[in-house]
Amino acid sequence: MQQTDSTFLTGSYARLPGHFFARLGPTPVIQPRLIKFNRALAADLGLELNSLDAAALAEIFSGNRMLPGADPIAMIYAGHQFGQFVPQLGDGRAILLGEVRDSNGTRRDIQLKGSGRTPFSRGGDGRAAVGPVLREYLVSEAMHALGIPTTRALAAVATGESVLREQRVPGAILTRVAASHVRVGTFQYFAARGDVDAARLLADYVIERHYPALKLDARPHLALLRSVMERQARLIASWMHVGFIHGVMNTDNMTVSGETIDFGPCAFMDAYDPAAVFSSIDGYGRYAYANQPQAAQWNLTRFAETLLPMIDSVPERAVELASEVMATFAARFAECWLAGMRRKLGLFGAEDGDLDLAEELLDVMHRNQADFTLTFRRLCDAAQNGEADAGLRALFADPSAPDAWIGKWRSRLAREPQAAAAHAAAMRQVNPAYIPRNHRIEQAITAAVESGDFSPFAEFLEVLSRPYEARKDREDYANAPQPDERVLRTFCGT
Repeated sequence: MQQTDSTFLTGSYARLPGHFFARLGPTPVIQPRLIKFNRALAADLGLELNSLDAAALAEIFSGNRMLPGADPIAMIYAGHQFGQFVPQLGDGRAILLGEVRDSNGTRRDIQLKGSGRTPFSRGGDGRAAVGPVLREYLVSEAMHALGIPTTRALAAVATGESVLREQRVPGAILTRVAASHVRVGTFQYFAARGDVDAARLLADYVIERHYPALKLDARPHLALLRSVMERQARLIASWMHVGFIHGVMNTDNMTVSGETIDFGPCAFMDAYDPAAVFSSIDGYGRYAYANQPQAAQWNLTRFAETLLPMIDSVPERAVELASEVMATFAARFAECWLAGMRRKLGLFGAEDGDLDLAEELLDVMHRNQADFTLTFRRLCDAAQNGEADAGLRALFADPSAPDAWIGKWRSRLAREPQAAAAHAAAMRQVNPAYIPRNHRIEQAITAAVESGDFSPFAEFLEVLSRPYEARKDREDYANAPQPDERVLRTFCGT
């Protein structure tokens, strides 16, 4: 290890008052075995563990052996789950070990998921199954490679124990890295109890950790609301640009750092459908693909409510100020979304008709069940060479359906000075060839659970690490699922 003294890990959150968390360690497992260790991420975090073999790494990332300086805790929080407020949730199967500083000097949490019961388990076993662990590893690392703010996966370890879900399945533990694990629900926990002092302490902690420049603002807590809102507007827009559906956008799953967190029943769309829902627990489509911006605004409004006593001592004035900030969310999201859509369409400049152009394409895609990722990827080729139109048109149920739109798009591109090759090259930097397609994830999970074969997982992970680089030896990973491969439902795994 790079360091062996007690400063290897630190724990700023563990130094907050005791009612912010429960102090306890992971529950040991009987036979940990390393599935995957993210060496590149470990190096970025300053965790020089290359001298350790797989067995030693499995001991560390199962929680059987503590890194020096660890001060393990389970964080407490509340949250609105599908609109219903639950006054106490918390880390029911996760243990925050502590923090390190990465190569940029940024503090990053290291947390074990599936590490055993805590006081917040609410009757659960505190464990994780291998399937959800592999899903989060694949999707979170893919999100990072796509350039979307996200928690990341440092390690996955098989526990040698089984967990009972619908049936007995192998257990596993994920080591997750985050800018922090403070959520909107963390603020709600204290606000629901009228503990303004604790909420203020938490807000000041978040400002110090994530937004230190706000300390100089005349109204730092109002500025905090504005800053969190800005990051969430950009984050949700980036989800929409790659067809990602979170699936469980509860307030306890929204970080104040602006990172994507918790990849339970998440999914990436195949055929474009704004009403797409994959989560097995979202029966009414509250968090459908097109509803995600509104869900984010709703969550942020709940965040604003927790900050009101800090924004102004006069309640009416606090509400007025917070409302003014929240009223800007929809427009800010729309700006982020349109800017990203311009990039996906190869547009360097801006014209008034660009919004209509983007929406018209999505409409014809929806009516013709065109694959979201493949459509935009093949547009890259069409931008450079009109002969590529055939491959694009083949994605539509009616191959002639996009013809009128293609004509409008080419006319729009022609009004810009860049060469066709420049448009195509820029588009290939934002339109991925590879995404974590649901059927591929399920194939990797099935191989691991049923045969103990982690090679499909490892190969898929390698493909996803370079999502914008099309490779002839990996063309199958770009394909949409066959009808019998389609995944219609995804599950939390808890």
